[in-house]
Amino acid sequence: MSIQRTLQKCLDDWKEISRLDFCLLDLNSQPFCATCSRQLPSASRLEEFSESSALCMANTGSCLYKVHDREEFSYILIVWGAGDSVPTIGELAVYQIESLITAYAEKNDKNTFMQKLLLGNYTEVEAFNQAKKLRVSSTSSRAVFLVETRQEKDEHALATIKNIFSARTKDFITSIDDTGIIVVHELSSTETEEDLENIAFMLVDMLGTEAMTQAWVSYSNMADDLKQLSNAYKEARTAMEIGKIFYSERNVFSYRRLGIGRLIYQLPVSICEMFIQEIFGEESLDSIDSETLAIIRTFFENNLNLSETSRQLYVHRNTLVYRFEKIQKKFGLDLRTFEDALTFKLAMLVTSYVTYTRNRR
Repeated sequence: MSIQRTLQKCLDDWKEISRLDFCLLDLNSQPFCATCSRQLPSASRLEEFSESSALCMANTGSCLYKVHDREEFSYILIVWGAGDSVPTIGELAVYQIESLITAYAEKNDKNTFMQKLLLGNYTEVEAFNQAKKLRVSSTSSRAVFLVETRQEKDEHALATIKNIFSARTKDFITSIDDTGIIVVHELSSTETEEDLENIAFMLVDMLGTEAMTQAWVSYSNMADDLKQLSNAYKEARTAMEIGKIFYSERNVFSYRRLGIGRLIYQLPVSICEMFIQEIFGEESLDSIDSETLAIIRTFFENNLNLSETSRQLYVHRNTLVYRFEKIQKKFGLDLRTFEDALTFKLAMLVTSYVTYTRNRR
């Protein structure tokens, strides 16, 4: 919520409580937020008040108050009304407004600090000093979660995530670009890798039910202190990229468990293309129809068990054998044997990587 909307809600609440009207002016005497459209005090009166040393100026119809943003005069609050309670109400409103402005500024300072920290823009000493100034623990263990949805700048998803972590005041929710939402989660002494996985699945489920959007969540290893957070962010981004390339059927990716995808991701594209040429020759994975590919994937998921694959897909066993014999005739690989099945699985993964790389060019 922006500071303007926050302060507007504050004034609306005060009007509801006191039955008085309020208006907050910026230093150009322009309404920043208000509960009514009453005529403002004259320009001369506002100028006189601004230049005086007084914090409050009152007449029979209204009171003017100076509002400070961290000791700097930034706004004028107008309270319309008469009666003995008006000055007290005005002073209380000023106190709350100043508290909200300070809290908002501090929150944004911490947000900027965390963004720069994740990007590695601080030296270790700078990070420590800034953390101390903002009262952010420099020794707590943390993990970085990266959340992506189908829609860029998904405000509904952002609001849902903020609501999920609203009770955890030491966690940070931010973003660096339009591609994802970052959650920097401070770990308790008892949290484990399994707890991080549970949080990731919880985010996917909540975004599906509350924000009605499909989400992908990746997360880093545990970072023992602030200086490791930049690497943790890189780990979360790498996990998201590798996960989407090689494990498209999943929604949660852990940097610790990226399997063979991590190895393929490190290979030069030219080597991958040579491998694909070696396996498929003049053909390609695209030459296999989608139904056969679905059968092959299910067959692999069932550890090369023909009977279980047949049962799950409601396909006769002989039909599967016929499909696999066609693959063997085409590529010289019998998927019913472990070695050839492994070769074909690797070829599928490498093809996904090469296709992804070409699309990025």
